[in-house]
Amino acid sequence: MPSKIDINTVPAVAVSELTHSFKGHQALNQVSFAVMPQTLHGFVGPNGAGKTTTLKAICTLLKPNWGEVQVFGHSVRADPKEVRRRIGFMPDHFSMYRQMTVFEYLDFFAAAYGLDISQRNQVIDDVLTLTDMDGRRNDLISGLSRGMQQRVSLARVLVHDPDLLLLDEPASGLDPRARIELMEILRELRRMGKTIFISSHILSELAELCDSVTIIDRGQVRFSGPMEALLDADDEVPRYRLVLSQVPEDTVGRLEAIDGIEEVTEPEYSNGRELDLTLAAGADSNTVLAAVIGLGIPIESYSQQRKQLNQAFMDLTTRGVRT
Repeated sequence: MPSKIDINTVPAVAVSELTHSFKGHQALNQVSFAVMPQTLHGFVGPNGAGKTTTLKAICTLLKPNWGEVQVFGHSVRADPKEVRRRIGFMPDHFSMYRQMTVFEYLDFFAAAYGLDISQRNQVIDDVLTLTDMDGRRNDLISGLSRGMQQRVSLARVLVHDPDLLLLDEPASGLDPRARIELMEILRELRRMGKTIFISSHILSELAELCDSVTIIDRGQVRFSGPMEALLDADDEVPRYRLVLSQVPEDTVGRLEAIDGIEEVTEPEYSNGRELDLTLAAGADSNTVLAAVIGLGIPIESYSQQRKQLNQAFMDLTTRGVRT
């Protein structure tokens, strides 16, 4: 029988000092982080950083050399069967029985999870509705697009109603529309109380989607915590976006002459009226704004530019010499 642990009182995933080597290569070096229940947690890192190794350890598919992983309080070493009850894993490269229909494919896996026929029919109806695939239930999988196959794979992960979804590059190979639709499905699953752990290289989408994030590089955690804390962390150089209603002659030169402004640049895709100001360390933004106004430059808006996820990612994964 499943344990009576309250899944809302313990971390959904707790990784502690996870260490593992393959043939002399250290893939993970004392990796530690936690994922809280009913959140959407991003897991990012360069190729070879240790993401897949970590996922396999959480899924009980890999026994690490050292360290502990718990899923809702259950150890992947001591209680792997209970962990498997709690999780649904969608790998990056997944095999599908392409000559089955969508319904047959989901029915096969529902039966493998021990659902009787009456349960299976209802569950399949529910997951097809959730993934917006109910109109394709009788289609052969071989005839579906990559995006539709991704939805079927996600529906398969959901048939046993897991508490934790582990998704490895779920948007890989999808066109922009299919990615947007998949992200909305993931938001709905979070609203339903699921915990979602998503490994992805699409940083802009993770920034909009995730509550928290772990960044891993060369087998070590560089950051783990709320997304807001990452985007605010280490932002030592203040940057401000200046939008002008008109652009007087030699605006850039006049701005660069103001005490406290170190650099003036035009952002990509600017219409010519937007300028980014990099302030000197210790400069007061209000004093700088007053100086800009004093020059008679017509200002439409003036706002601080927060660090973007891709910038934070590059800062954390390029420190030191890569080998």
